[in-house]
Amino acid sequence: MVTQFHSLSGRVRGMAFQLDRIDRSILAALQEDATLPIAEVAERAGLSPSPCWRRIRRLEEAGIIRRRVALLDAEKLRVGVTVFVSIRTSQHNAAWAERFCRLVSAIPEVVEFHRMSGTVDYLLRVVVPDIAAYDAIYKQLISIGDLLDVSSGFSMERIKYTTALPTQYAP
Repeated sequence: MVTQFHSLSGRVRGMAFQLDRIDRSILAALQEDATLPIAEVAERAGLSPSPCWRRIRRLEEAGIIRRRVALLDAEKLRVGVTVFVSIRTSQHNAAWAERFCRLVSAIPEVVEFHRMSGTVDYLLRVVVPDIAAYDAIYKQLISIGDLLDVSSGFSMERIKYTTALPTQYAP
């Protein structure tokens, strides 16, 4: 199972640091548009370009900026149908979970995959072009085996969508 642990307070060269107002401004600018020129990010943060670049590098080294990516248009890629899939299982052992997580993670249409607390064990966000494509994913999921329940809900309307994380809680 691929497990990633992330910490908001970073370490650079063995020294802990806290995010300040300038770091938060840089993060906000980059979350809005990671392709902004350094000069633009620096201006928004109230810095000159060189110190801004050094701060960005420090945030990357600390793992606070994990990577920079392009956000694609699902409709234009013909995967505009979003399905939320709740999965319950009676299996709660490490070997089963490792296999299940590996197989589900390998399905490209599964764009989010969460282990949950409560009555649902796993929650998936799946993007597909249509119901027939989702049915193929459903059949792939149930072939993994030992699932107690697989429930699907189709998103009728996306009201809010963002990849930007709030930065006000960072230390």
